[in-house]
Amino acid sequence: MIFSSAIFLFVFLPLCLGGYFLIRPLRWKNIFLLVMSLCFYGYGEPKFVYVMTLSIFVNWALGIGVDRLRGRLGAKALLALMIVYNIGIFFVYKYLDFAILNIDRFFGVSFTPPGNVLPIGISFFTFQAMSYVIDVYRGTARVQKNPLNTALYIALFPPLIAGPIIRYESIADQITNRSNHFNLMDFTYGSKRFIFGLAKKILLANALGMIADRAFDLPAQNATVLGAWLGIICYTFQIYFDFSGYSDMAIGLGRMFGFRIDENFNYPYIAKSITEFWRRWHISLSSWFRDYVYFPLGGSRVKSKRRLVFNLFITWMLTGVWHGAGWNFIAWGFFYFVLLTIEKLFDIPKKTGRSPVLSVVYRIFTILCFMIGWVIFRAGNLGSAIAYFRTMFGSAPGGQALPLYNETALFFLKDIWLVLVICVIACTPVCKNLWERLTQASSPGIRRTLNIAGDVYRIFLLIACAGFTVIGSYDPFIYFNF
Repeated sequence: MIFSSAIFLFVFLPLCLGGYFLIRPLRWKNIFLLVMSLCFYGYGEPKFVYVMTLSIFVNWALGIGVDRLRGRLGAKALLALMIVYNIGIFFVYKYLDFAILNIDRFFGVSFTPPGNVLPIGISFFTFQAMSYVIDVYRGTARVQKNPLNTALYIALFPPLIAGPIIRYESIADQITNRSNHFNLMDFTYGSKRFIFGLAKKILLANALGMIADRAFDLPAQNATVLGAWLGIICYTFQIYFDFSGYSDMAIGLGRMFGFRIDENFNYPYIAKSITEFWRRWHISLSSWFRDYVYFPLGGSRVKSKRRLVFNLFITWMLTGVWHGAGWNFIAWGFFYFVLLTIEKLFDIPKKTGRSPVLSVVYRIFTILCFMIGWVIFRAGNLGSAIAYFRTMFGSAPGGQALPLYNETALFFLKDIWLVLVICVIACTPVCKNLWERLTQASSPGIRRTLNIAGDVYRIFLLIACAGFTVIGSYDPFIYFNF
């Protein structure tokens, strides 16, 4: 079940909200939310509910054990067992087929991959479970003795299948002590945030995705330079509005039920450097690898540059592997490892910041870099990525020069140019800042008029999204694959 589906918008969400607010005791609200979250997760593949339920129970039990054995060798042993268990589940479902296929290829054997189906959201709920036990071990989070509360933390449906990755310490108090009364301000904010996220997903990302898919799947004989660049530009915006839209919806839904979920995106495409880009993009994942991999290895506070490079290499190889079982994801992680290593070793962001001209040039370079990264990320394999790069720069497989454009490329451009203009504006804080200035500087009467206009605008967005949902238009979610 996805947030932009008719079954979610018109059946699941109304039932969930209605049941939640009819129940008064917070304990029973939590149980109701847990049951609904399991139903939400099991809607598509019921058998995977057992995988997640087992993960919840094992990590809850290991958290109890780590807390009781704190300061003793047994706590470290249980922590190691937790890592082996979670990474083991992760590996079996996500990487076992990939590993067997590559063993067959490199060693000339013929083992048969089991053909495991990837449980939706396993990358997200596994990382949440791991961070809980690690934080209990470190003493930064209190152990949760009630397994139902642990289950609600891991299975809570708004961030369950595509994040943000929630730290237990940030939500533990909200699970047991949030208000059990209807909060109009929270519900209003959550509704607005959900509608904007839904509009990002349905009205922008879906429209861009159709063009991106056509460009990446276009036969070589029909490829052009314009078509290739248009395809990656569309995908660059698609993945942002798809994923940030989902995060907005998750944050909005969480707020409706009284949970305050941390932000996951902060206008990453305005970044002045690759380092800044990763501080703004998928913040919950970047901070997870920072706090549980990079910092424990020593981070950047190490005595030698060689050790710094090693720490970055391990962190970004794991980041690439987290995203998917494929050499293109490993190459994508390596690509960012190289860029970030160069930035840190030569302190490039600080040096370019001293000159307005260099700052602009490096910002353009940063944009080109993450677009190149998205080609590697989007391509099905390394061969496809290389072929797409050649098309972008006008080279056909046989070495002949490709045409700059054709009627197909021009048709795509005419079809999508207005959406691209809207995306360029929407991926910056211009509209947000302008709205805040207008509402803060205006008189009370004008503010009321602006608020009414804003409500009308959001209703229009909701109706438009509902219309596309009802007719069953193209509606992928990119990060469901991870």
